[in-house]
Amino acid sequence: MRRQHSALAGRGWLGATGVILGIGACVPNQPAADAPAQTDPAAVAPPAPKPAVTAAPPPPPPAAPTPAVTKTGNVNVDRFLALWTDIHKLSNGYFSPEGIPYHSVETLLVEAPDYGHETTSEAYSYWVWLEATYGHVTKDWSFLDRAWTNLEYYIIPRPAEQPTNAAYNPAHPAAYAEEGDLPSQYPKPLSASVTVGADPIAAELKAAYGTSDVYGMHWLMDVDNWYGFGRSGDGTSHAALINTFQRGPQESVWETITQPTWENFKWGGPNGFLDIFQKGGSFARQWKYTAAPDADARAVQAVYWAKLWADEQGGNSAVDGVTKKAAKLGDFARYALFDKYFKKMGCTTPGCPTSTDYGSAHYLISWYYAWGGSAPPGGAWAWRIGSSHNHSGYQNPMAAWALANFGALKPASPNAARDWGTSLTRQVEFYRWLQAAEGGIAGGATNSWKGRYEAPPPGTKTFYGMAYDEAPVFVDPPSNEWFGWQVWSMERVAEYYYASGDLNAKVVLDKWIAWVRASSKLGKDGSYGIPSTLKWSGKPALDWNEQTRTFSPDKGYNSTLHVKVIDLTDDVGTTAALVQTLTFYAAKAHDKDAQKLARELLDRMWAKHRDDKGLSNPEAHTDHKRFKEALYVPPDWKGKMPNGDVIDASSTFLSIRSKYKDDPSWGKVQAFLDGGPAPKFTYHRFWAETQCALAYATYGWLFP
Repeated sequence: MRRQHSALAGRGWLGATGVILGIGACVPNQPAADAPAQTDPAAVAPPAPKPAVTAAPPPPPPAAPTPAVTKTGNVNVDRFLALWTDIHKLSNGYFSPEGIPYHSVETLLVEAPDYGHETTSEAYSYWVWLEATYGHVTKDWSFLDRAWTNLEYYIIPRPAEQPTNAAYNPAHPAAYAEEGDLPSQYPKPLSASVTVGADPIAAELKAAYGTSDVYGMHWLMDVDNWYGFGRSGDGTSHAALINTFQRGPQESVWETITQPTWENFKWGGPNGFLDIFQKGGSFARQWKYTAAPDADARAVQAVYWAKLWADEQGGNSAVDGVTKKAAKLGDFARYALFDKYFKKMGCTTPGCPTSTDYGSAHYLISWYYAWGGSAPPGGAWAWRIGSSHNHSGYQNPMAAWALANFGALKPASPNAARDWGTSLTRQVEFYRWLQAAEGGIAGGATNSWKGRYEAPPPGTKTFYGMAYDEAPVFVDPPSNEWFGWQVWSMERVAEYYYASGDLNAKVVLDKWIAWVRASSKLGKDGSYGIPSTLKWSGKPALDWNEQTRTFSPDKGYNSTLHVKVIDLTDDVGTTAALVQTLTFYAAKAHDKDAQKLARELLDRMWAKHRDDKGLSNPEAHTDHKRFKEALYVPPDWKGKMPNGDVIDASSTFLSIRSKYKDDPSWGKVQAFLDGGPAPKFTYHRFWAETQCALAYATYGWLFP
């Protein structure tokens, strides 16, 4: 899932304080399928199956009920209930008429989603977490059941939307295409000369679930069909699954060209949008989806608590059903544990060895997994890939622990619990290897340097053969400069430590918590500041493997790797995630100072940022000058968006999204583009509002 952010110079979506204000996801450079399918779709054998019957859509959300318990006597639980009600009050605009959570209430918003009324699998995972917590507080689990039903219907592609999976050949999962450094280096050709390994989990998944269909959330949805692609290319239906990022680490959201996941050549050029990204002599109609596995893991993490809490209340059949489906989601999320093209670890050339088994597993939660295939009519073919790039911010030891050890969440595939158990150990090691001398967690590692399996620079340290990467996946801006990655990820470590008591996790947390406390400020006037922008230098001290790994709490550990806090923020989303981290840690480690900081942040955030829709900060957006940013479109390529906006070499971000000029808030942006001050907005992002609600509930639960 790509998270775009930037400096105030305007390379993404920072506010006046320099805090990251939003989130999103990433689509890899997608190999369209086996090479024969690209040149001659009819030459690929199995016929397309008949579309499956699609279930009726779930009912829209009801009006926000009065919470079952309006005054619990616990101030922080009461604040949770107040925020839960704000989010569910239909007039506040957090949900679409279909009951889908918008990325934000506001529409004029460009971050990883390039429009506020898109949504992400991330928002869905936060929704599941919100309703799990509501069930804990009120014993009403109907909202969790409704959330998962909506998730399954809208964000997981239906059988009819991935119709040719039966043609997938695990022995040849996809055709190789190298990644470029810049959008201008695309389109990229498929290369039949580069060998791809075998997919070792497809057969057991098919056997376990009786289908070749993939059960994973696609990362991005155009909820209101603002672009006009429609669901499965019909042009009219809402909840349209779309893609943006596809062209290397330098491609910011401002340089993307939005395209449909169901490519039927209705829009774009003669080949739809395919030949913007991929070279070829001919192209086939096709579908393609990408999972952001950190979101899938977050949904599993939330359902673990739901099942635990519901059982403490005497059990609930709806929660039992959701738990079974969450286990299935975690089963398929194992694709993220493998190299993109199933090559062995330590790959430094495109000709490096491939694997037919688990030799291609890095066991970390990588940036994506993706799958696709042909769209009928025509011959049937399908492909799947993992990812070689691993970011520290995507890891989730809590979900891995639950999938490996919690009986109700153990997936149906025979090797799944074992795989997640290995992943759990590897993830905790990854945090320690990346922990800077000060305590922060650095970027990550890759098995495919520059996305082309090149040799990394001499002296690059490795993690089980994978090269250290200071800014994995994207560099505009550097992917690990936002403190939000730290709190999102370390909150999961703190939950895992609370649930398991793992002392290796405590070693990582002890140092990280001390760093954050020393870097945060509480003003005498009720203000507060936590880290925002980070700057990294150096590299890990060790080539980490089974022989060299260490969790010794040595004060000199990783003295060659450093992080500096550049500025502070009072952003509500990241503050709330920090509070949850502090709370779980304090409850298990009996750390009174961490507990006190959590309580102070909760009280100050409520006093400073409460409004009629939740909690929010005002933001100034100098990045909006990039509405005029030129898009790279291949020379002589010309096409159109569904509304008629022309796509060619003179296109800009705004010119192919001209509907932004009709937005109620556009006047502020236009005044800025005409030379006025940077526009200011107060956003209510679904993830941030939910994170705030969760922080209050968690503190109220663990420190009643």
